[in-house]
Amino acid sequence: MINTESLAAWLRLTLISGIGGESQRKLLAAFGLPEAIFAAGRLATRAVIGDRADLLFDFDPAEAVDRSIEWASQPGQTILTLADETYPQALLEIADPPSLLYVRGNAELLQKRGLAMVGSRNATPQGLQTAENFAKALAAKGLCIISGLALGIDAAAHRGALAGDGDTVAIIGTGADRIYPARNKELALAIVDRGAVISEFPLGTPAIAANFPRRNRIISGLSRGVLVVEAAPESGSLITARLAGEQGREVFAIPGSIHSPVARGCHKLIKQGAKLVETASDVLEELGNFEVPAKQAEPSPRINEDPLLAALGHDPCSLDDLVEYTGKSADQLLPELLILELSGRIATLPGNRYQRLN
Repeated sequence: MINTESLAAWLRLTLISGIGGESQRKLLAAFGLPEAIFAAGRLATRAVIGDRADLLFDFDPAEAVDRSIEWASQPGQTILTLADETYPQALLEIADPPSLLYVRGNAELLQKRGLAMVGSRNATPQGLQTAENFAKALAAKGLCIISGLALGIDAAAHRGALAGDGDTVAIIGTGADRIYPARNKELALAIVDRGAVISEFPLGTPAIAANFPRRNRIISGLSRGVLVVEAAPESGSLITARLAGEQGREVFAIPGSIHSPVARGCHKLIKQGAKLVETASDVLEELGNFEVPAKQAEPSPRINEDPLLAALGHDPCSLDDLVEYTGKSADQLLPELLILELSGRIATLPGNRYQRLN
């Protein structure tokens, strides 16, 4: 049952523009609960946060407060405050926990041991498959897969967790009543149904660029570790990895081709000390207290492997390169490549390049 009076005070504190997280924490440390902050009055609060305290008494976001309370009264929707017993313990360990969390779905998952999986929005087909496979395996072992609902690796991680009948949580950079990007609407609804979608931003908040790096501290903060699947050198995923290190979380990275731009961020992390990951067992062993599956024997060489697949290797390859490697003409290769693509063995990349998927 929602304590509407208490929640209204929390909402009033957090919905006033100009009173950010740092000021909120200073006021809470000085006075206790939000009700006490407002009862303390203008002069007392000025002594803590300066002239910004005037905003607390000159602006009353009553309409937004009522709208938020109504939203939280709906089934499957709740707002957690720093004072709630159900507020995730992991976020209390970070330097700047959000004062409020708007939750759609199963809020209990925020207490579960989680692993963040992040990576490029412009992931390769092989990267997407890798992310989905890792998420599926790790979720099946009991880890809650945490990501940001973005296109690319984030979405693949969520899909993999759901495919493995596991748990997944999406941390979004808009209001919890919005879905961004729109292309992930169906996925977001599936996560709400079987996992949770959470945001620290007020209802109605649109997709503002500055909010996405900010939400990354929650992705890493909720997790025991962060696994980066693919990332360019300047990727936002590296921000999440850096935050994870600052928060005392483990950082994992999957290596890729030296020719792939989306592998360079992972290689950079590995050089900086991130754990190189080749299998799900590598992650489970590092996090501990998991039943680690027995290592499978290396598959024997494929005696009858398709010679075109063998020529393609595991790095992206252009049609001109394949002509050189196989001795066949482009006209001969294109029908063979189409058959391999239709059978799910390879994927076509921009720039008339191809990559094998298995």
